[in-house]
Amino acid sequence: MKLADNKATMSFSNGAPSVDLPVYQGSIGPDVIDIRKLYAQTGMFTYDPGFLSTAATQSAITYIDGDKGELLYRGYPIEQLAVNCDFMETCHLLLYGNLPNAAGKADFTKRVTNHTMVNEQMQFFLRGFRRDAHPMAIMTGLVGALSAFYHDSTDINNPEHREISAIRLIAKMPTLVAMAYKYSAGQPYMYPKNNLSYAGNFMHMMFATPCEEYVVNPVIERALDRIFILHADHEQNASTSTVRLCGSSGTNPFAAIAAGVACLWGPAHGGANEACLNMLEDIQKMGGVAKVGEFMNQVKDKNSGVKLMGFGHRVYKNYDPRAKLMQETCKEVLLSLGLENDPLFKLAMALEKIALEDDYFVQRKLYPNVDFYSGIVQRAIGIPVGLFTAVFALARTVGWIAQLNEMIGDPEYKIGRPRQLFTGSVRRDVLPIAQR
Repeated sequence: MKLADNKATMSFSNGAPSVDLPVYQGSIGPDVIDIRKLYAQTGMFTYDPGFLSTAATQSAITYIDGDKGELLYRGYPIEQLAVNCDFMETCHLLLYGNLPNAAGKADFTKRVTNHTMVNEQMQFFLRGFRRDAHPMAIMTGLVGALSAFYHDSTDINNPEHREISAIRLIAKMPTLVAMAYKYSAGQPYMYPKNNLSYAGNFMHMMFATPCEEYVVNPVIERALDRIFILHADHEQNASTSTVRLCGSSGTNPFAAIAAGVACLWGPAHGGANEACLNMLEDIQKMGGVAKVGEFMNQVKDKNSGVKLMGFGHRVYKNYDPRAKLMQETCKEVLLSLGLENDPLFKLAMALEKIALEDDYFVQRKLYPNVDFYSGIVQRAIGIPVGLFTAVFALARTVGWIAQLNEMIGDPEYKIGRPRQLFTGSVRRDVLPIAQR
């Protein structure tokens, strides 16, 4: 962050003296006006619900240009990473700032692989949940509970503790998600296998049983790996900001990540792919492709209450770059599984066609986003709809940790404390109960 050549001057119509504010430049993206001393100089706060115009931190991890439809991890375009790298390389990149060479990748992968098992007592913790509990309710509890099992890595201010907790969280998240699934399905838990890849190991723990040997389908393995890459980080979104805010109090990394899991659960955030697939299934029940036009007319009607899920994005005002990659993966998976005529995929294509051609959606730039396709892929693989967001949390964990570590290492970091515009009652006195 460097000081820009210009400065911002704030003037007031009531005759109060104007205030000069520094302007800083990042390496790319908009400049920022530094308002840290605004209150001291003017006695006023800024007002920005949803933080639409506020940079709460400086970061060197992920950059998004919503107008261009561009997503960069440490400067590398997501399109190149998804095609040329696997998830372990992407994790290394997000955590350490560089893509590893062959030896570095092997070492990092080995470290993660050696931490995939979880304490056996986690199984007893699971039994406290109802069998029909939502997987995200289970995951919020399990991730938070890790801090009770790994006391040796809970000091957020100790770099070595942050390092080992990062490896542990990345390694154990697939195990926890698979355990949550197996518990709800009433099947025995499957232990990790160190000879499998990160995605392959997750598939094995999810779908294998002790009855027979499970063979990993390489097409699905690659598809899951790509899902993990595409969801690994996404700048200062709601769950990442939650992790940062939670971690700013000095709490342990497991608790901070558990807070991120809880935030991700919302249908406007990580639950969007689940909501998207539920929408497709609802249209299918209405009559499928033949009813798409009728459904889209309901979406246009503001009074109908019908929402189009999986289209548009808070940041991207162009096509979501992840959606293009996910669409390719979707076709590959359906073809590999003999599901290219899958009715939900045909339905999805019909929805996409209307959204890309109809002026109502084009003018509002409601393009398909990554959730639109990832739900179809996960359903085809055999992942239950209720588990979609847990898989998202699994992938996003590395981004959360990278962002958390960056914040702790920032000399300017302070405990988060947003201000407010108070609109309640002014000071008043309590009357005796007989006079109220």
